[in-house]
Amino acid sequence: MMRNAHEIDYQIYGDDMQFVEIELDPRETVVAEAGSMMYMDQAIEMETIFGDGSQENRGLFGSLLGAGKRLLTGESLFMTVFTNAGNGKRHVALAAPYPGKIITLDLAELQGKVICQKDSFLGAAKGVSVGIEFQRKLGAGFFGGEGFIMQKLEGDGLAFVHAGGTIIEKELQHGDMLRVDTGCLVAMTRDVHYDIQFVKGVKTALFGGEGLFFATLRGPGKVWIQSLPFSRLADRIYAAAPQTGGQRKGEGSILGSLGDLLDGDRR
Repeated sequence: MMRNAHEIDYQIYGDDMQFVEIELDPRETVVAEAGSMMYMDQAIEMETIFGDGSQENRGLFGSLLGAGKRLLTGESLFMTVFTNAGNGKRHVALAAPYPGKIITLDLAELQGKVICQKDSFLGAAKGVSVGIEFQRKLGAGFFGGEGFIMQKLEGDGLAFVHAGGTIIEKELQHGDMLRVDTGCLVAMTRDVHYDIQFVKGVKTALFGGEGLFFATLRGPGKVWIQSLPFSRLADRIYAAAPQTGGQRKGEGSILGSLGDLLDGDRR
């Protein structure tokens, strides 16, 4: 099958702290999120560009428009392009920014489009377009955990997405419905219907520890779900960190003092 995007080979290494090594033939290119490069061979040329570089010769205004869309998703204005300028096969590696998994999305087998979390994109073959997807419903926009805007990956090449913890892929048939914590949704195919539903029951909503809203996903299509959203991990780290004056949050004075002694905080 002929592809418009560059046909790259790859291998994913590691378990909980993964990276993907991409093999590039001469003149092949991969586009990556700024700051994701781990290492690269000598013949690999690195260039910083506006947008994703999926459309050639679109002029300054087109480049600025593409970069402006990335600002709306909270990402950097720039992306990094890695091109094999040598004669033989060369390699570049991209690393995930926090513990979790890297998943490979072959857009040619996923109807040419996947919608994902705005901070999950890691890299893709040149020719894959990285854009924005607006949520059409106010409920999904205000309470979806990701706001009105998500990323969309379009094209027929390979894309790499990362997420926290363990990733599970689920196939939804017509009429199937899955309820998911809003932060645990990583990606979904174009035909999956996404909405936000209020948690029923005052006690469950206030004291259940799962928030007031969850996402409803209706088939047909595929969805990818993560077990540990980065926001949840960050909240736990913040809650366990020493507070003002060196006292731990939620710890009594005796336990707190003992913990300080064990940690070596008391001089």
